Amino acid sequence: MEPRVRVVVLHEKVDAPGAREDELDLLHEADAVVRELGALGHDPVVVAVDLDLGSALRRLREAAPEAVFNLVESLGGHARLVHAIPGLLEAEGLRYTGAGAEAMFASAFKPMAKQLLAGAGIPTPAWHTPASLRRPGARVEPVPFILKSSWEHASVGLDEDSVLVPDDAAALACALEARLPRLGGDGFAEAYVEGREFNVSLLAGPDGVETLPPAEIVFEGYAPGRRRVVGYRAKWDASSFEFAHTVRRFDLPAGDGPLAARLSAIALQCWELFEMSGYGRVDFRVDEAGRPFVLEVNTNPCIAPDAGLAAACARAGLSMRELVGRVLDAGLRAPASRA
Repeated sequence: MEPRVRVVVLHEKVDAPGAREDELDLLHEADAVVRELGALGHDPVVVAVDLDLGSALRRLREAAPEAVFNLVESLGGHARLVHAIPGLLEAEGLRYTGAGAEAMFASAFKPMAKQLLAGAGIPTPAWHTPASLRRPGARVEPVPFILKSSWEHASVGLDEDSVLVPDDAAALACALEARLPRLGGDGFAEAYVEGREFNVSLLAGPDGVETLPPAEIVFEGYAPGRRRVVGYRAKWDASSFEFAHTVRRFDLPAGDGPLAARLSAIALQCWELFEMSGYGRVDFRVDEAGRPFVLEVNTNPCIAPDAGLAAACARAGLSMRELVGRVLDAGLRAPASRA
């Protein structure tokens, strides 16, 4: 039997009235983790944090945890502060689950993540930032671009109308500037890859990290020419067409074996590059020539029972309890200081 561990389950404070669906999902995620930790014989305590890090530190010291299960995805509604919590935990000498502060920052700031990917020879779509578009002589190809937030997760500000074909760099810069309020104030333009969408989840185990079965997001019933985007409505608006018609599947068509192996191999490269820990997920688009491109590296993906990570675990024969247990075990094995 595993030793009993005092675990603080840490998540961002959510003010339910007026909260978005993705924010409310944090509460369901925390409830599920608490439930599974209790079933594993541990002592979980929930602590909700906000921008008052002094208060967070006092509550952590009062709880005196042996480990922290870190579910914080933003602070004060700002995803750009996601690395502050692992930094605080490291400064306090606490063991915790998931990625370290540096990995969280590098993956959360998507233009930086893309620079790291490109530098490592990992394929990722071409991109432009507001600064690069303002440079004298800036040029863009006359291809579709998708406007994305540089920091926000959960597809905030992202939908089909995020895709456009600009006339030139100035037009793309203007379109991006106009959209920034919906993107959390900071965004970039990424070449839109027409094709299929996949994600590969990763999970630490007793023998090291393993990739879970690749999942494809299938766009069912989409009219020809309609942009296929896993946007905010597809993820969170249960009344929308997109929510009902973007379907996760693990039964890939015959002949996709080499592609699945390639996606898994690239996901492992991302794990090493970003120094991920415990669990993760890599999102891909595969173009019509069968070439994969990394869209995002998610160092601490959602661990709720209805999320993609749990679905991939179930496909691999792992229960939600085993998922939570493995993530906690990896956190306990990590050094208190990850520097």
